Amino acid sequence: MEVTVEDSENIVRLYDESSGLWRFVKVDKGPAKSLEPIEKAFSRLGLSKNEIRVYIHIARTGEHKASEISEALSLHRTETYRILRDLEKKGLISSVFEKPLKFIATPFEKAVDVLIEAKKMRINLLERRKVSLVDLWLSLPKSEIEHERKEVFQILEGEEQINLKAEELLENATGEILVFTSEQDIASFYHSNLLEKLQRISKKNMNVQLLATYSPKSRFFIDKLKMKTAKCISLDVGDLATFVLADEQLLLLIRKDNGKKRVAALWTNYDAFTKALKTLFHQLWNSDL
Repeated sequence: MEVTVEDSENIVRLYDESSGLWRFVKVDKGPAKSLEPIEKAFSRLGLSKNEIRVYIHIARTGEHKASEISEALSLHRTETYRILRDLEKKGLISSVFEKPLKFIATPFEKAVDVLIEAKKMRINLLERRKVSLVDLWLSLPKSEIEHERKEVFQILEGEEQINLKAEELLENATGEILVFTSEQDIASFYHSNLLEKLQRISKKNMNVQLLATYSPKSRFFIDKLKMKTAKCISLDVGDLATFVLADEQLLLLIRKDNGKKRVAALWTNYDAFTKALKTLFHQLWNSDL
């Protein structure tokens, strides 16, 4: 007889208190897949993976005792109580004064507002402390170190970190900015206002050029930008990655799944690398002249 083993991700372990036995139940991945964007957003707003699981479980299924939550999510009771306390402190759940104690979730829309406001407060606090922190740093005794230019690399992960680094390169550039973007990235650049920043910089006394692979989507954003030094090329460049060259710095975007998913970016000031990409950019730019 052939035994089929299900993917462990599709199996949830549940504890039956009446029998004292564990049972294994296959779960439907459909709703879980739909919740992924919410889980990612909550993670960015500072919740841990298990805090997200507990909140979503209560929000979707109603009030529960801690033991019921522990059993449903296969969490240790001690960890469940700790998570419930933390979620309550964050304003995401409330206790129902009954015996035994039960927990209800803050309505989803309000919970999102609470998390966003909490993150804003943390950022504002750091901004207020920035001056004192910098003053403290500058007051420290200076070490006798000769600062020389080093050729370095840095790996960045996540849309926020990549876009922040791209903004930094654009804002600090003084001589030249060259941007090559694939069809997959031009929309992201537009919605994060990077293309608008590039347009503003192009009006200054700087060499700013934007090059995109041709597609109806790329053509739409290039036309919307109304920048004289921006254009699409019909040349087949294969899977050439999006890159930003600002003076002597390079930001190279890394994708997987045939370019559908951006996972990371490489920043470097490595001279040979930046010169090679600069040469490639000019060859592509001149290919349609």
